[in-house]
Amino acid sequence: MRIRGRTSRRLSIAALTCYKTGQRSRLIWRPYRHRNGSGRKSFAWTDYRDLLIAAHRQLGGPIVVVWDNLGTHLTRGMHSFVAGHDWLTVYQLPSYATDLNPVESIWSLIERGPLASRIITAPEYLERIVRNDLHRIGYHPDLIDGCLTTAGLTPKRS
Repeated sequence: MRIRGRTSRRLSIAALTCYKTGQRSRLIWRPYRHRNGSGRKSFAWTDYRDLLIAAHRQLGGPIVVVWDNLGTHLTRGMHSFVAGHDWLTVYQLPSYATDLNPVESIWSLIERGPLASRIITAPEYLERIVRNDLHRIGYHPDLIDGCLTTAGLTPKRS
């Protein structure tokens, strides 16, 4: 039996856990399925920019982003974008501080959910499971609140 570990079939997902005082917590996310020959292995800074713009429109107000030191977050283009938008404030987490990133708890929920006991045979199958799980989490603001609280953030409800 021949087993290959390399594949160009990948799925990347960027997500934001969001809350606004007096409203339910939300999960805003975007998938990116890598196609053969695309050359990209993850989201580009422009993909994150587009996610932030979509979140700004959905939430209808200024956004404060707390994110890790992913190289894409630190690009010159992203810095220029952040500096050019007064509705966007970014706080950078220290290196290796995954416990302070609420999205890491979202990924943990997904890994312990339907993915935990399945053999994934096709990228389409993986994408369907992850999309369904993210939708499920999105309909349960208490799960999102738990992820925010785990990271030391306490949503205000009044």
